[in-house]
Amino acid sequence: MEWTRRKFLKTTAAAAAFAAAGADLIKGGAGNAEAVENGIKWGKAPCRFCGVGCGVLVGVKNNRIVATKGDPAAPVNKGLNCIKGYFLSKVLYGKDRLTKPLIRKGDKFVEASWDEAMELITSKFKESVEKHGPDSVAIYGSGQWTVFEGYAASKLFKGGIGTNNIEPNARLCMASAVAAFMNTFGSDEPMGCYDDLDLGDTYFLWGANMAEAHPVLFSRLIDNKLKNTRVKIIDLGTRFTRTSQMADMYVSFKPQTDLAILNGIAHVIVKEKLYDEDFIKKHVVFKKGKENIGYGLEEKYKFDDEPKGITFEEYREFLKLYTPEYVSKLSGVPVKTIHEMAHLYADKKRKVNSLWTMGFNHHSRGTWANNLVYNLHLLTGKIGRPGENPLSLTGQPSACGTAREVGTFGHRLPADMVVMNPEHREKTAKIWGVPASKIPAKPGPHAVEMFRGLDRGEIKVMWIQVTNPFVSLPNLTRYRKAARKEGRFIVVSDIYPTRSTELADVILPSASWVEKEGVFGNTERRTQHWFKLVEPPGEARNDLWQTMELARRLGHGNLFPYKSVEKEMWEEYRQFTIGQGKDLAPYEAYHKARGLRWPVVNGQETLWRYAEGHDPYVKKGEGLKFYKNKANDFKAVIWARPYEPPAESPDREYPFWLSTGRVLEHWHTGTMTGRVPELKRAYPAAVVEMNADDAKRLGIKNRDKVKMSSRRGTIVLPAEINGRGKPGKGNVFVAFFDETKLINELCIDAYDPISKEPEFKKCAVKIEKA
Repeated sequence: MEWTRRKFLKTTAAAAAFAAAGADLIKGGAGNAEAVENGIKWGKAPCRFCGVGCGVLVGVKNNRIVATKGDPAAPVNKGLNCIKGYFLSKVLYGKDRLTKPLIRKGDKFVEASWDEAMELITSKFKESVEKHGPDSVAIYGSGQWTVFEGYAASKLFKGGIGTNNIEPNARLCMASAVAAFMNTFGSDEPMGCYDDLDLGDTYFLWGANMAEAHPVLFSRLIDNKLKNTRVKIIDLGTRFTRTSQMADMYVSFKPQTDLAILNGIAHVIVKEKLYDEDFIKKHVVFKKGKENIGYGLEEKYKFDDEPKGITFEEYREFLKLYTPEYVSKLSGVPVKTIHEMAHLYADKKRKVNSLWTMGFNHHSRGTWANNLVYNLHLLTGKIGRPGENPLSLTGQPSACGTAREVGTFGHRLPADMVVMNPEHREKTAKIWGVPASKIPAKPGPHAVEMFRGLDRGEIKVMWIQVTNPFVSLPNLTRYRKAARKEGRFIVVSDIYPTRSTELADVILPSASWVEKEGVFGNTERRTQHWFKLVEPPGEARNDLWQTMELARRLGHGNLFPYKSVEKEMWEEYRQFTIGQGKDLAPYEAYHKARGLRWPVVNGQETLWRYAEGHDPYVKKGEGLKFYKNKANDFKAVIWARPYEPPAESPDREYPFWLSTGRVLEHWHTGTMTGRVPELKRAYPAAVVEMNADDAKRLGIKNRDKVKMSSRRGTIVLPAEINGRGKPGKGNVFVAFFDETKLINELCIDAYDPISKEPEFKKCAVKIEKA
């Protein structure tokens, strides 16, 4: 049933009221204390799904999760869960849960002991390193790794084995956000927090279907709108969604032209002198980089940007091309709308926030798109203040806390450090207790190049943990074939059989969520801890143990000399953050709190970075200071980034744009949500959403089977017309959760040359009746 605006508002208000009225079974911050209700012991944990970091109360009886509910004391969600969160109690109990190690014997898998499985894995790692060198082995992890798991993997591979061949699947979703944070502010992650959803009055959503991908945060935004009639929501996208239904303005644009629209808004702000001149003089420098930078389609594509300083006048000259009239012709957005958006951004009486997810990041110019939205906030001075900030939303529970903060990318080290910097390697080596020469100076391959390396035979052995790449990678057919080529050895650690485990040589059964102790870090810099609440089933073991066991067998056990593993590992890792504006608290502090937003100094969390009175690193009288950006005199950068077309556009043979993404009921590749009967019934299979006019022209009716093809593959799906999502003319949309319909076989593996993040939102396809 299609949602109406009134129904959504009523439902949101009722859910919020229910959560507020719920009993807080664990008062305030009771840490490990358990409350008992009707024989059920309750503990607390952050949600297992997206990067929002909702607090959940977990009810346990007889070593089994029997109930979950939103934690009313959790400041993120205040007792509210989304539909996936409400079914967390069922996520771990699918009938096909992996409980024993499995080893491939021909075309079959046979059960094995942990000793047998680990001995085989160890022998393959040793053999490959001895014959082909450390760079012949790799580990591919996840934004679902706990901080401990990611830290251990990075320490083993970079500080033990001596290779930077470690990547998280966060490269596929957040790398462009990281690159733009770094080249704009000199430090990763947002300056604002979720409080801005409650305090602002103007919200631009850039390619962000929050109602389905971040529903709890969207409920906070809608709650603000219910209380404050000034609140405006402007939704920009290529597909009318449930988010669009709630918006005051829906702005439809042609794919890729968000770059031009952002420059068009800046053009109006600069031309009409709507900018904050004093803020710009104090806090901003201007730069430009290379243009026509390619799309990474060539093997081993290399790119280095060459930033050059420019003046405000040169930036003004750059913007002259992007008149509202020119941008309107490119994008399809009316001239009047471009003016209106510019004036909303610049209105001194309005508190403006920009929010985005994969619409910007799954983009061959994703770094540029992030840069350009920061430009609007820097031009108007609407940044670092309560209620007005840009906020990049994340899609995994610890894409921030683990992938980004721990530094599990091939080029990164903890706390924004990088392997290319000798001082950073020296500091890391000292904390890890290894020679600095052990950590290579050359970055490891990014995710797409890592799997290309597997295909070419440069990587012989790969361990995959907590992710499902042989569903989630673009140009998928190439990489699925690569996994089964002769001379490759694949290990997959997971909790269920997947389309990735089916290609493995060894499958290891993992513990998940509250079957282990862990720490996640969410979108708003909130670090959250939980204790182990239940035992994993059968012989399943957590990924931290698996990594440390491989280290021991490889002769690197000295890297993990801990008696109290989690506490001692945390305090070691914490050393990287102290004094760096990334300060984490002592381990015990997180036992008591519902998370703390870093930097945490003298026990106090930071809500707004870079702002006097909020950030302890900003001294009295400094007002606002981008103190991590030393290379630019502690100023942020406004970038002159042009519009450039995507790697592939529709033509006569392939006349439609294909975009992929998520739906409310499922998360990523559906490994967990697909095991929950209620969620599976609610959205059982992928469909191709089509524009009604396009469907009529092709003679396609609702639920007709259609064949969709790109230059890389073909898939057959039922058509959905006038469903919950309504693509614009010439656009189609498919969710990627359905493991029986591998939509990513059609996607192009072009990527942003700066961030190396793939383009999942734009490729050319044709549609035919099946």
